[in-house]
Amino acid sequence: MTKMLDTSAAPTLSRRSLLAGLGGMTFCIAMGDGTQLVNEAQAAPTAAKQINAWIRIAPDGIITIYSAGTEMGQGTKTTLPMIATEEMDADWSKVRIEMAPPEREIYGYIFMGQRDMAIVGSRATQLYFNDMRMAGAQVRRVLINNAAKMWKVEPASLRTEASFVINPATGAKLSYGEIAAKGEVPKELPVIKPEELKPRKDWRLIGTGVPRRDIPEKVNGSAQFGIDVKLPGMVYATAVHHQTGTPISWNDDEIRKMPGVLATVALPNGVAIVGKTYPQVIAARGNIKVQWNKGQAGGFDSDQALEDYAKVIRDPNADITNLAKKGDAGKAFSDAAEVFKAEFRSDYGYHAQMEPLNAVVRVAKDGKSAEVWEGTQAPDATRDEVAKALGLEPQKVTVNQCYMGGGFGRRSLGDYAAECALIAKEIGKPVKLVWTREEDITNGMFRPQSFQSLEAAQDDTGRVTGWRHSVVGDGGVLLHTGIQIPYYDVPNQQIERRGVSHGIRVKHWRAVGHVFNVFAIESMVDEMALASNMDPIEFRLKNMAATPKARRCFETVAQMCDWKAARPEGRALGLSISERSGSLGAGVVEISLDKKSGKIKVHKVWLAVDGGIIVTPQAAKANLESAIIYGLSGILHEQISIKDGVVEQSNFHDYNVMRMSDLPEVMEVKLIDTDTRPTGLGEVGNPFIAAAIANAFYRLTNKRLRHLPFTEERVLEVLKA
Repeated sequence: MTKMLDTSAAPTLSRRSLLAGLGGMTFCIAMGDGTQLVNEAQAAPTAAKQINAWIRIAPDGIITIYSAGTEMGQGTKTTLPMIATEEMDADWSKVRIEMAPPEREIYGYIFMGQRDMAIVGSRATQLYFNDMRMAGAQVRRVLINNAAKMWKVEPASLRTEASFVINPATGAKLSYGEIAAKGEVPKELPVIKPEELKPRKDWRLIGTGVPRRDIPEKVNGSAQFGIDVKLPGMVYATAVHHQTGTPISWNDDEIRKMPGVLATVALPNGVAIVGKTYPQVIAARGNIKVQWNKGQAGGFDSDQALEDYAKVIRDPNADITNLAKKGDAGKAFSDAAEVFKAEFRSDYGYHAQMEPLNAVVRVAKDGKSAEVWEGTQAPDATRDEVAKALGLEPQKVTVNQCYMGGGFGRRSLGDYAAECALIAKEIGKPVKLVWTREEDITNGMFRPQSFQSLEAAQDDTGRVTGWRHSVVGDGGVLLHTGIQIPYYDVPNQQIERRGVSHGIRVKHWRAVGHVFNVFAIESMVDEMALASNMDPIEFRLKNMAATPKARRCFETVAQMCDWKAARPEGRALGLSISERSGSLGAGVVEISLDKKSGKIKVHKVWLAVDGGIIVTPQAAKANLESAIIYGLSGILHEQISIKDGVVEQSNFHDYNVMRMSDLPEVMEVKLIDTDTRPTGLGEVGNPFIAAAIANAFYRLTNKRLRHLPFTEERVLEVLKA
C-alpha cells in the first residue's frame, strides 16, 4: 500500500528567522564571479534576497549541510555533504543533511559558463567536488581561528580531529559546538589555497564506504517521494496527450457526469481530468474521446523514417552540422590501403522509470504564489516552468524536493509540474497529477532513433589513418553525444550530424547518443581487428593508438576476465570501450545464443573504469552496475515503434524490460586507482554494452548485428540472412 505523506501540519517559518533563533554559526554562500562562503551580515547588504544557509554548526555540535545534488538513488545526498565534512574534519555522525532550495545562482554548479542545478550527465560529484571541499576547508579555518583566539595562541599551532579543535601543546580540546556557541564568523572569510586542502593521505571519509543517508528512510517507509504527498483538500488529476498535437474538442459533458469527476482542463498538448479520487479520474480517462489537431507527427512512421535516413546520408543538400574535423580525411581515404564501411540503425527508447511522473501543486488563493512537491532532477527548472505557467516570478514559487523513483534524464524538465500548476490554478484546489504508465509510454519523450554511416581508412601498415562518421536523426545534440573518439588517436577525422525534424518528443536518456554511437564505433573497430588477424585489444592499442588512459582500462579488463582463456562451448567474449562525462570504461561480456529462439544470454560482464578520485566506492560500483543492467535491458529488449504518429507500445507487456531471470551470473566492476579529479560514473557503464554483445555475437555466428535493440526476432532475421 502506498503511504501518503500529509503535509497539512507543516509549519511556515522562514529560513532566516529559524537561523536567527537557533544561535551557533551560520555560513552562507554568495555568488559573484566565483563561489565564496560569507557570513550573513556581510552578504545581506549586497545580496539580501539571495542568501541561504549552506553550512550551519549548532551549539550542541550538530552540523547541518545543504546538498545541492538531486538524490535519485545514486547517493548524491550523502556524497556531497561528506566532501565538505571531510575538509571540515568533522564528526560524520553529527552531520544532518537537507536538500538545497532551487536557487541556481546560489547553489548551482558552473557548466559551460552557466549556473545550473540539473543533475544530468553524471554531473553532481565532479562539478561540486571542488566547491564543497573549499567550503568545508573555510569553515574549518574559521573554527581554528576562533579556538586560537579563545586560547590566545597561534592558529598554526592547532589541529582538528572529528569535530574538535585540539591544542597539542596542552592537550586542551574545544568541540565545534562549543566554538559555535561563543565564536563568530568573520566579516571576510579566509581564502583557502588549493595546496592547503587536506592531502589525500589524511582523508578519513572520501574513498571509504560511508553508509548512504537515504537508505534508512527508504527502508522504514519515511522517505517522501512525490507520489506520497497528500495535502488538505487535495484533488487528483491525470491526463491524455498527443505527441505534437493540440486538443480540438472532447466529450466534456459525458466525462463530467461520471462519478467523482470535478472538471476537465485543456492543456497545451492534452486534456486533464480532475476528480475527488485517483480511481475516479482513471475511470474517466478510459472514457474520454479527444479530437486532435495532430500536428507535425500525425503520420509519422519510425521504420520508414530509418529508411529515409539512409537517403539523407547521400543527400548533398542535407542539413549538416560539422562536429569534429582533424587533419585531411579526404587524403587519408584516397591514400588508404584498405577502407571499411558500415551502416548502423537504432530505435527509439523509453526511460521506463519506476515511479510514474507526478507532481503536487498548491496555488495561493490570491494567485500570487505557489508551492510544488515533486521528485525532480532539476528543481530550478521546475520552479521556472511552474512560474512561467502561472505568470509568476520564480521567487514566488516554492519547490519542495522529493525523492524520485528513477530519473534517467526524463525528470529534468518540469513539464508535468507545470501542467499540474495549470490544473491547480483552474480548479482552485491543491492538485496531485499522476501520469499513467500508458500515457508516459505513448506520449513520453524518447531517446532518439538514428542511422549511422561509418568509414575507416587503414594504411599499408594497418594503422587507422582516416575516420568518417555521420549520424542522422532528430534531436540535435542528443544525437551526437559519444560520437567523437578522444580515446583513439586517429590523425584524420571528419565527424558530422545530419538533422531531420519529425516532431516526436525526444529527451536525454541514460548516456543518450553514446548508446548508439559507441555501438557503431566499437563494432567497426572490432571488424577491422578481425580483418587484420589481430587480437581486438592489441589492435586498439597499436593500430588505433589508444591513449594511455584507454590502455590502462583495456589492460585491466583483460586481466579481470582472463581475456585469452578458453571459454565453455557455445560461449564467446566481446569487447568495447566507452567514454562519458570524463570517465573511461573498457568492458567485456560473455554471451551464449539460443539459435532457435534468437535469445542472447549475457552470462558475465567485466568493466574497468577510470573515474578519477572515487569519493564513495560502494555507491560508485552500485551506480556502474545499475548502468550495466540498464544498458543490457535497452540493448536486448527495449523498443519503441511509431505508426501513423501513434506509439505502438503501451505498457510493460509490450515494452519489454529486463527481468531478474535475465541478469548476468557475474558482474565485476573495478575502479582504477587514479589521483585525478572525480569524473562522472552514472552513465559510463551503459554505452559499451551494445558493441560488446555484437562483437561476441560475431564470434559465435560470423554475422554482424547492426540494428538496436537485438530483439529475438531481429536476431533470427540476421541468422537467416
